Amino acid sequence: MALLLDGDALAAKLRQQMTERVAASGIRPVMATVLVGDNPASESYVARKHKDCREIGIEALRIRLPAGASPEQVLAEVARLNDDPSVDGFFVQFPLPEGHDEQAIAAAIRPDKDIDGLHPENLGRLITGKGGIPPCTPMAVLSLLRGYNVPLAGKHVVIIGRGLLVGRPLAMVLSAPGVDASVTLLHSQTPDIAAFTRNADVVIAAAGHPELIRADMIRAGATVVGVGITYGDDGAMVSDIAADVSAIAGAVTPAHGSVGSLTRAMLLQNLINLALEKHSHARN
Repeated sequence: MALLLDGDALAAKLRQQMTERVAASGIRPVMATVLVGDNPASESYVARKHKDCREIGIEALRIRLPAGASPEQVLAEVARLNDDPSVDGFFVQFPLPEGHDEQAIAAAIRPDKDIDGLHPENLGRLITGKGGIPPCTPMAVLSLLRGYNVPLAGKHVVIIGRGLLVGRPLAMVLSAPGVDASVTLLHSQTPDIAAFTRNADVVIAAAGHPELIRADMIRAGATVVGVGITYGDDGAMVSDIAADVSAIAGAVTPAHGSVGSLTRAMLLQNLINLALEKHSHARN
């Protein structure tokens, strides 16, 4: 059976390190979350982020807007948080209800408060290697692979999904100097995904397509990471990775989670870095 890539255990270690770092700093970082509507998955995810904040010693402000909130109302809340000096960083939980332009919302968040790392300036800095705030889920995947000593330099990594949240920035993260993977990015117009995945050392599925990757699509001993999830009619979470993959892969993520908890850890790590940098500048 494949080695289980337990991101929850790695995230717990990171939270402990962040707790010690915050306590030693003598400051209490402040994060705000903006939740629009009542999407159950979003509600649950934001609640877990607030729970992590309590554990670490971060003050978390919860802002809720009704499902019928207009784009102008959401942008007004973003502008208010941009201008609030007491808030070190914040994010708007995606997906938003229909009628909202998520890219416009991400672009409206001040780059130096963008703890998700999704502002065009931060994504541009990622591409050019000029610093900036890194995107959370791509960094979570890198943290997971490094945490289990999965070789990446010179290895063939196949990513399925070209979205702005995961696929495209993840390709930049894994191919960057110092990581040095050879990355192939697949998407919905790729005619034969299996022709690529069967030759990959690492397969990362971020498509949001139930059980997209099956055992017959990977080579023996490959590392397989499921990022995309969907929800069945019964509300159960379904991974992009089919259960039979664990019999073939050398290492695989569990069906429920692993990357999600690390994504939250990366978010709070970004927040703490911003808060400490701001307070350091204030002292100087």
